[in-house]
Amino acid sequence: MRLSNARGQWGFGMYAAVGGGIMAVAATILLAMGRTPWCTCGTIKLWSGDAWGAENSQQFTDPYSFTHITHGVLIYALLTYVARRRSVAARAVLAVAVESAWEVLENTDLVINRYRAATMALGYYGDSVINSMGDISACLVGVALAAWLPRRMTVALVVLLELTLTVWIRDSLLLNVVMLVHPIEAVRAWQLGG
Repeated sequence: MRLSNARGQWGFGMYAAVGGGIMAVAATILLAMGRTPWCTCGTIKLWSGDAWGAENSQQFTDPYSFTHITHGVLIYALLTYVARRRSVAARAVLAVAVESAWEVLENTDLVINRYRAATMALGYYGDSVINSMGDISACLVGVALAAWLPRRMTVALVVLLELTLTVWIRDSLLLNVVMLVHPIEAVRAWQLGG
């Protein structure tokens, strides 16, 4: 495998290998933390559409996967400013590293207990490893969209995702962050159907 081209830059295959390696390390850490490899229900699905069901955060993707697309857009926007000279592929690998770190942090007892105490996720007990890999993959979709779509379309997509999730599951990335940082009881009651 060729590690660099004539200008000393890695080829796509090397970026993909490094990104895959980062994901493998994250999966290994999550397993060592006691996360289940996949849904304890005994089935593996690409999609679980019930945000309140037992398979949420246990299958490869779920409604919260859309918030990870937004993660990718936001991480790409940040990297555009702090790593502007890096290629899109290099920024994608950096996004994988950031999102992988978030998945590990999100599945610590500290954050799981915070979700349970402050948000509508009363029955949340952490992600399965396959769901964390799905979340990192969704982040990569967000990175790709941010890299290739015009900025206005990307902003419109994020707004559409946030509004759709707010109506559909009474949650979104913005609401999730607000409720984790500074819980609002009226919002929590609304999210729980009150």
